[in-house]
Amino acid sequence: MVPTDRVLDWLLEDDQPSVRYLAQTQLLGRRASDPEVRASRAQIPRRGWVAELLARRSPGGWWVRDGSPMWPKYLGTNWSMLALADLGASRAIPAVRRSAEYWMQRSPLRGGGVGGMSGDNGHHCYTGNMLRSLIRLGYGADPRVRKGLDWLVRTANPRGGWTCWSFGSGPARGRSLDAWEGLSAFAAYPRARWTASMKECVERGAEFYLERELHRQGGHYAPWFRFHWPVHYYYDLLVGLDVLTALGYGDDPRLSFALDHLRKRRRPDGRWNLDANHPDVGEGMARFYAEHPTSRPTPLQFERPGRPSKMVTLRALRVLARVG
Repeated sequence: MVPTDRVLDWLLEDDQPSVRYLAQTQLLGRRASDPEVRASRAQIPRRGWVAELLARRSPGGWWVRDGSPMWPKYLGTNWSMLALADLGASRAIPAVRRSAEYWMQRSPLRGGGVGGMSGDNGHHCYTGNMLRSLIRLGYGADPRVRKGLDWLVRTANPRGGWTCWSFGSGPARGRSLDAWEGLSAFAAYPRARWTASMKECVERGAEFYLERELHRQGGHYAPWFRFHWPVHYYYDLLVGLDVLTALGYGDDPRLSFALDHLRKRRRPDGRWNLDANHPDVGEGMARFYAEHPTSRPTPLQFERPGRPSKMVTLRALRVLARVG
């Protein structure tokens, strides 16, 4: 293995200030007031992937076209905002703040919150993704976000977890490992703001993942064992590990299978590859896209599949740091 400091040096290169900033704060534990951290953060909108995303943004706040943030997949407003939040952007950047407000205005949730899809109906994948990203962008204290989190609690399956195929205000009837976004929103939300009902909801949701060791649901699904970024609304083992360790379950022995898989996928040089860009799907959808190529979404691509990935490596090291 190449020493970890060689990998850190690679992540700390100044060509991608987002990755540099995230490595400084999440891997090295440096404070926001650190001069080098402040310098990295100041460069985020000026150079690299965030600057490229913002350059494609319309002055009206959207990407590609006005209207539903979902379209077109995966180049429209919703997908661009998810990537910006992953890359350490914040509402302190005026263009990001205006686009976040645009995104929220077009995603009203019944009851006054945000995260609605198809009118004002919540959708566990869309809502959870949006709330996590808004919290990362600096909207954690916004009452619209809090109402969205309350909706996630209210509509979770009583036994824990969510399903992406649930609209409305009642509890979800099903639950799936694919519907990880609700847990990710609470992983980003400060613990000091959790209510008792949020805590119970998270505990039940986490148990749903842990009792399945992050991968046991139905037959072997190959895309879950590959690593991706951006992840959009897709699940894989690194997604599950990132969420569960962020919630404080890093010492649970039921993560062993996923952690072993993560370690085995590490390259001899200490990095991890980007295995595929989404949509990376199983046989059914792969067959559908082969038969209907015009229906296949356009990937939002930052790194090349099959090559070392700064974002996958950052997230993998973040997981391993949490488990000691």
